Amino acid sequence: MVTVLVVEDTTSERELICDYLRQGGYVVVSAADGTEGLEKFEKVQPNVVITDLVMPGMSGLELCRAIKKLTPTKKVPVIACTSKNQELDRLWGMKQGVDIYLTKPFTKDEIVQAVRSLGLGG
Repeated sequence: MVTVLVVEDTTSERELICDYLRQGGYVVVSAADGTEGLEKFEKVQPNVVITDLVMPGMSGLELCRAIKKLTPTKKVPVIACTSKNQELDRLWGMKQGVDIYLTKPFTKDEIVQAVRSLGLGG
């Protein structure tokens, strides 16, 4: 089974993403911010991370950099799911290690397809 870590500080959006992914056949672990996300990432060792970028404390980009700087985990894909929709935001996110950049609002199909496009199954 493919495990997805969802890191989102807005409860309703976190629950929506988790529901969509569970319906898509994924095992889902969630965290309310980047710090909790990094802790759960180290414990669970998910196959993919979906993170908001703008969060209090550790941002999604800081979380992405923390994951990508360690050799054992640098190949774990990170999907940004954010309201930051400018091309500069997208380019900066990719430069920081984001593999897929989704902007809000998104559909169930878009979020499930983003994970499927990584070739992890589900």
